[in-house]
Amino acid sequence: MSTAIRTDAPAQAAADSHDLIRVHGARENNLRDVSVELPKRRLTVFTGVSGSGKSSLVFSTIAAESQRMINETYSAFLQGLMPTLNRPDVDVLDGLTTAIVVGQERMGGDVRSTVGTATDTGAMLRILFSRLGEPHIGGPQAFSFNVASISGAGAVTLEKGGREIKERREFSITGGMCPRCEGRGTASDFDLTALYDDAKSIDEGAITIPGMSMDGWFGRILRGCGFFPADKPIAQFTKRELNDLLYKEPTKLKIEGINLTFTGLIPQIQKSFLSKDREAMQPYVRAFVDRAVVFAECPECGGTRLSEAARSSKIAGVHIGEVSAWQISDLADWIRGLDEPSVGPLLSSLSETLDSFVEIGLGYLSLDRPAGTLSGGEAQRTKMIRHLSSALTDVTYVFDEPTIGLHPHDIDRMNTLLLRLRDKGNTVLIVEHKPETIAIADQVVDLGPGAGTAGGEIVYQGSLDGLRASGTLTGRHLDDRATLKTSVRTPDGAMEVRGADSHNLRKVDVDIPLGLLVAVTGVAGSGKTSLIHGSVAKRDGVVLVDQTAIKGSRRSNPATYTGLLEPIRKAFAKANGVKPALFSANSEGACPNCNGAGVIYTDLGIMAGISTLCEVCEGKRFDASVLEYTLGDPSHPKDISEVLAMPVAEAVEFFGAGDAKTPAAHKILVRLADVGLGYLTLGQPLTTLSGGERQRLKLATQMGEEGGVYVLDEPTTGLHLADVEQLLGLLDRLVDSGKSVIVIEHHQAVMAHADWIIDLGPGAGHDGGRVVFEGTPADLVAGRSTLTGEHLAAYVGA
Repeated sequence: MSTAIRTDAPAQAAADSHDLIRVHGARENNLRDVSVELPKRRLTVFTGVSGSGKSSLVFSTIAAESQRMINETYSAFLQGLMPTLNRPDVDVLDGLTTAIVVGQERMGGDVRSTVGTATDTGAMLRILFSRLGEPHIGGPQAFSFNVASISGAGAVTLEKGGREIKERREFSITGGMCPRCEGRGTASDFDLTALYDDAKSIDEGAITIPGMSMDGWFGRILRGCGFFPADKPIAQFTKRELNDLLYKEPTKLKIEGINLTFTGLIPQIQKSFLSKDREAMQPYVRAFVDRAVVFAECPECGGTRLSEAARSSKIAGVHIGEVSAWQISDLADWIRGLDEPSVGPLLSSLSETLDSFVEIGLGYLSLDRPAGTLSGGEAQRTKMIRHLSSALTDVTYVFDEPTIGLHPHDIDRMNTLLLRLRDKGNTVLIVEHKPETIAIADQVVDLGPGAGTAGGEIVYQGSLDGLRASGTLTGRHLDDRATLKTSVRTPDGAMEVRGADSHNLRKVDVDIPLGLLVAVTGVAGSGKTSLIHGSVAKRDGVVLVDQTAIKGSRRSNPATYTGLLEPIRKAFAKANGVKPALFSANSEGACPNCNGAGVIYTDLGIMAGISTLCEVCEGKRFDASVLEYTLGDPSHPKDISEVLAMPVAEAVEFFGAGDAKTPAAHKILVRLADVGLGYLTLGQPLTTLSGGERQRLKLATQMGEEGGVYVLDEPTTGLHLADVEQLLGLLDRLVDSGKSVIVIEHHQAVMAHADWIIDLGPGAGHDGGRVVFEGTPADLVAGRSTLTGEHLAAYVGA
């Protein structure tokens, strides 16, 4: 008897047919009814010039809708506690999976946030010391520099059996915070002469602290508090009066019939200014703090932020403050050397997390490193840590230029990690400009053809080889390689740096030539930023353009941020014989219905808010009477709303000649065009700009500052391959005009184009901190003596 053998394959399960993410009719920002189908469980890279619509499609459409739909699965009560997300402007989104966004945003600038607190490592380390530390001092919070030790006692009233009973209760919390510096690691001393002029009285404006004007509530509180006379010079205050002015804790008062609070000047400064990271402060506040406050390592805790008790409890002879200051790669080795079965799972998890730091190229960091000091690339890779060992699959990971801040040597390692996430069964979507990462894509989606209103379309979708042959801007420039200069400029002096020892620098001595384009190179963590920011950026005549994010609401735009609006308003006012304030949508000229916003916002509680075009001004933001005033050629005059709707390139011509000629405005517009932002409209909200656009906007603004030396921190961040050449031309023009330009950079095109290279290394953390090469790019390539030299030689084909 023969048995029949079935040869037909089983029918595909219905669930397996959902293998695509489908987007139809996406119109967020500049997208033009974009429709695209993306394969799941594959790695897709999105390319295109900055402003072409990549972020609008990936972040503002796909990731935003995924996160919004997940939020809707929670109860209405929980949704009320969560940020409200608007539904993207798209017709159909199908096949979405849970999206995890790993963006470039810098971590919080709060001084209490460190690499350890921002990841799970700090918490795990505290648990470890609470279990194994000798002597035992308490639970995990006893090792936390963010928890103060508090104790107290008093009577409490309870209701039992219908009767009120008073009982004495005591409580005690053992925290690890140093009482002297309150867990900050630095103690501050104040220069009182920077706070007030003691020859004047308060009425005469003695207080010189930014934001504390005598014209507002602050002045009314000082005059009415009664703790000191407002009409007597501060130099004549009694000891008690001066103490109240400087140090009095918050005290509630009734002044002019209103309940107000008086706080001494120093507690106010500590709360308003010193609770923030210095780099997160406004420039004028930072200048005041630098002038008025002297920061020094806390003499009580030695900068560890920890109390004496927390420092007394040790494992193998070291306390938690010491191990937190170690390089993570060294800490990982120390953890592996601990053999204690009672905390085996904890040691295993901690070791795995620390190894992930090393694997991702961040082994040179320490857990006590303030989170606000991490670069955008370091912050993004730190956020990746928790996902590398995750057991989740079928998740959509969304990355925004994960190679930012990475030396070519480290990009291969990053590519391996991205492929590992894909191979676990996840969908990986990456917005990227670097050819090395575009090369690992299963599929490339190229947006364009240009930027802003000239972009917003998909111009190619397919394989890498197809992209090269496609003729798109990305395809044409994918294999671009800068060449070494045949001749380099001659320096006209040198800036001496002697004994630089901040962070991992090892008493570095180096002469930075002036009058040249100088590239400072080296792997991430080798000491480039420590050298330049620590020893060069703070000198007189140096203009620093760093990676800190520019802040702005939906009312902020390129015209307001760059100061361009001021000369434009004055030009309108002069031409029409009226006040400049009329031509500001945030001032007298605002539409009375929408208050100059252009739209009416309606808050719907837990539902997404609705924004509708203002029916009165039709989105123009100005009162109708203001739009009657015009500027320019009488045959084609423009009102203020039409000027703000102009692209930068058009505005350069408009304000460069004719009746609208305004040299102050034209100068700023030329700088915006020089950095590749000619397509932006003057009134485009800053909230709609990509990361690369924001950095170039900042570059254009700070190029206007007076200084002989410009320091640029990775200016190629967010730049398309086609725009790098334009940036190099801008840097050349700066140098040819008599400036010195120092660039901290990983991009080989900038290295090849430089006149002089200072290479730090040879590795990262305690393996770096030395100058391993000084000379021309040609000499670096010929010698191949460093990692940078090897990669630059391969790049130029030498």
